[in-house]
Amino acid sequence: MENEGMLREVKVEDAVGMILPHDLTQILPGEFKGCLFRKGHQISEADIPALLSIGKEHIYVMELKEGYLHEDEAALRMARAIQGDNVTLTEPHEGKVNVKSAIHGLVKINRTFIDRVNAMDQIVMSTVMTNVVVKPGASLVGTRVIPLIVDEAKIIEVERIAAELRAEGAALVEVKPLKELRVGVITTGSEVFKGRIQDKFGPVVKEKVAALGSHVVDQRFVSDDSEAIVREIHAFQAEGVDLILVTGGMSVDPDDRTPGAIKAAGARIVSYGTPMLPGSMLMIAYLGDLPVMGLPGCVMHDPYTSFDVLLPRICAGEEIVRQDITEMGYGGFYQC
Repeated sequence: MENEGMLREVKVEDAVGMILPHDLTQILPGEFKGCLFRKGHQISEADIPALLSIGKEHIYVMELKEGYLHEDEAALRMARAIQGDNVTLTEPHEGKVNVKSAIHGLVKINRTFIDRVNAMDQIVMSTVMTNVVVKPGASLVGTRVIPLIVDEAKIIEVERIAAELRAEGAALVEVKPLKELRVGVITTGSEVFKGRIQDKFGPVVKEKVAALGSHVVDQRFVSDDSEAIVREIHAFQAEGVDLILVTGGMSVDPDDRTPGAIKAAGARIVSYGTPMLPGSMLMIAYLGDLPVMGLPGCVMHDPYTSFDVLLPRICAGEEIVRQDITEMGYGGFYQC
C-alpha cells in the first residue's frame, strides 16, 4: 500500500499526547454536523470519551515520507492550480478546499481540464455547471483526494496539465463580471399595440434584465408590421443601445413577422431556433456587433428558457456563435 509505514494505528486510550493527522467530524442527526477535533490537535485524557462517542476506538498517527502529501495540502495545491480571475479559496477543511466566487458574474469552467484530471485515480474535482450566474461567495469547485495520504506525483501532474492549458491561453475556473447593458425592447403584436390585451412581456423581460445588473432604456410597441419593426430596430441601433430584444411574433403563423423583420433590418442571423425546450423558437442575430434577440412567447410564462441561457453570456460580453446554440440541446429539455 502507498500509505504503508506512514500511518500507524493506535488505540484511543494509548493516543494521549499524539497529534491528529486529519479533522474528525461529529454528526448528531438533526442537530449538528461539524468538526469535533481539528487536524493538529494534541489528544488529551479528557478527549477520550468524545472520541469514543463518535466511534473512534482507534486513530491514526502519521509520519509522511518524502514524495507524499497530506490530503489538505494536496487539495490546496490543486485549488491553487485552477484558480482564475475573481475567485477565492477556502482553507482546507476535512481534506477539501472550495473555490468560491468573489463577484456577481458568469462562471466559466474548463470541462476538458476537469474531465482530464478526474480520469486520474484518487483525484476529485467537483464543479458547478459552466455559464451559470453566481453571487459573491458561491461555491464553484471542490477539490480533494481520496486517500489521507497521496503520492505527490499525482498532484504535480494536475499542476502540469493546468499550466499547459494556461500557456495555451485557456482559463480553468473564473468568474466573468456582468456588464451594465442598455437594453431596448420592441414588443410586437397588433393585439397589444391596439390595446386589446395587456402586455405581459415587458415586466418579465425588465425583471430578468435587471437581475443581471442591466436596464431597459425603453419599451416600444408596434403592430404586426415588418417595416415598423425594422424602423424601431434601426432607431435603437442609432441610439447606441447594447442589446435589442424583440418580443412576440416568433412562430410560423402568417401574422408573425419578427424573424423576417430582424433579417430585413440587415442583421446577420446566427440561429433561428434552438434545440432547447422551452425556447426553441428564439432567434439570435447581430447588427454589426450589436446583438438582437427575437423572444418567443414562452419567455412570458416559463421560468427558465433559452433566453435565460443566452442573456447572461451576452451580459458578460460574449458573442454567441452557432456552436453555442448546438450545445444547448444536451440537457436542454425542461419538460416543455
